[in-house]
Amino acid sequence: MLYKYRWPVELFFKWIKQHFKIKYFWGTTESAVQIQIFTAITAYCMVSIVDHDLELHRSIYEVLRILSASLLDKTPIKGLFTKKRPIM
Repeated sequence: MLYKYRWPVELFFKWIKQHFKIKYFWGTTESAVQIQIFTAITAYCMVSIVDHDLELHRSIYEVLRILSASLLDKTPIKGLFTKKRPIM
C-alpha cells in the first residue's frame, strides 16, 4: 500500500526535474522543496506568458535559453526575438 502511494509522488518529481530543470534540491525541508518547486513553476509560467504574448511560436526551452543568455542585456524583450543575432 505504501508503494502504491509513493509511486505518483516519484512520477511527479521525475516530471518536475525533466520540465523545470531542477538538478537537485538545495534544502531538504518541506518548505525548502516547496519554494524551489513554486519558483520553477513561476519561471515556467512567466516564460510561457512571454511566448504567448509575443506570439513567438518557439519552444519554452528555446525562449528560456534566449532570456537567460540576455539577463544583463538592456535590450527590450521584444527586441531579443525580432532582430537577427549573430550565431556564436
